[in-house]
Amino acid sequence: MKRKTHLRIRKTHRYLGLVTGIQFVMWTIGGIYFSFSDIDEIHGDYQRKQHSTTFSPGMELVSPAEVLKYFSAGSAITSVKLIDILGEPHYQISYHPDSTLHESSHAHTTTLTQLAVAATGELRPPLTEQESVQIARNSFIDEAHVTKVEYLTNENINGHHEYRSGALPAWAVTMEHPTQTTVYVAAEQGVVTRFRNNKWRVFDFLWMLHTMDYQGRDNFGNLLLRVFSIAGIVNILSGFALYFVSSGSRRKNTARPQDRRRPVIS
Repeated sequence: MKRKTHLRIRKTHRYLGLVTGIQFVMWTIGGIYFSFSDIDEIHGDYQRKQHSTTFSPGMELVSPAEVLKYFSAGSAITSVKLIDILGEPHYQISYHPDSTLHESSHAHTTTLTQLAVAATGELRPPLTEQESVQIARNSFIDEAHVTKVEYLTNENINGHHEYRSGALPAWAVTMEHPTQTTVYVAAEQGVVTRFRNNKWRVFDFLWMLHTMDYQGRDNFGNLLLRVFSIAGIVNILSGFALYFVSSGSRRKNTARPQDRRRPVIS
């Protein structure tokens, strides 16, 4: 019975180690990369040109109330910001439209943004491609040519996109740079929202292997991760059990020859 138990534990440990071993290696490699990486470099913050937007107190701007008159009475205004778009002041208005106010208690999760020229109060359309490219180049710390421009309306293109959880629609402006950085500009918000470079892409790939969420990347509650976590614990416990079982057997095996020794007759 003890031998069968020993063999059963050994077989369980062997196969679990084979199944979970590769994933353990991926977790370890990911952990090493995360711990040795500068999160500011991963986010691309070091590539963002540091400049503060200042407005003159003497500027002639219309009151935000003049802009809000364009919104229906049922809309809920959440914020009004004064931002700079290519040297001109604009109001950035975030709001919940009428259609979301009467649907359900979860309706306020839908937030839209409208831009307005602060000097006149007139509403303006989202950023054009030319404006977005100029904003992206102005925000990038290095002088670089633009190699590609894409207009995104869905972040799940081809099943996954690196610009997830970002404001849409957006312009993706890719720079001719060793880091292959893409600057994402939210068309309706009028601002740069994301920097994505090669370091971030390595981080994202290892993060995917870490969470075992091969679609959305960030779901820590997925079934596959739970199964492998439990299997890993079982594998470790079976290793402890195998050690104690093997140690006990070894002590017995080494004790038997000593018990059988006979005195030597000279």
